[in-house]
Amino acid sequence: MSKEKHHKHEHHLRRCCGGFAACLLALVLIVAFIALVVYLALRPTKPSFFLQDLQLRSVHLGDPSLSATAQVTLASRNPNDHVGIFYRRLDVFVTYRDEPVTVPISLPPMYQGHRDVTIWSPVLSGESVPVAAYVADAMKQDIAAGYVALQVKVDGRVKWKVGSWVSGSYHLFVSCPAMLAAGPGGVPLGGGPNGTGGAVASLKFTQPAGCTVGT
Repeated sequence: MSKEKHHKHEHHLRRCCGGFAACLLALVLIVAFIALVVYLALRPTKPSFFLQDLQLRSVHLGDPSLSATAQVTLASRNPNDHVGIFYRRLDVFVTYRDEPVTVPISLPPMYQGHRDVTIWSPVLSGESVPVAAYVADAMKQDIAAGYVALQVKVDGRVKWKVGSWVSGSYHLFVSCPAMLAAGPGGVPLGGGPNGTGGAVASLKFTQPAGCTVGT
């Protein structure tokens, strides 16, 4: 008789455990379904970036190295109606022919609300940055011709915010074309720190440009 009671107790316990596991699984599936619906309804759109200005203050060419100072004006817009963006890290630098010519500058972390626009104007510089010899020669030729094509790059991490929920961290990579053309004035160009090669026509930013944004 005691064996029969023991078996009944085990059977009842197994049914309870099975029922609890089924309820737990159903709860997980419901939460996952709700999260999927919310994600599809509020799917975050990547922020848009625009390069508004680039002022090349100086360029000094060594053998083979490059020193440059530039101030960039960069704008970012959050296109989402219900999703905020946390910019956890944003490193900005300038490249020429895929080689960095300034040291990355870190912008302060910040939150960008729905449909908000943020503008940064950091000064970027690099002192005696090593570059390939052909890059230094190409820069000399481009400056002499009066046209220089640079790229402003942003490498960072972002998080999405919906209500009180904050996502994990996502990689963000931005590339902005910057075309400079000759104009009145002078930009130091030379092998030494004082621009011993003499002044050349000032290189002016031609027009604002949209940026490509990847993750």
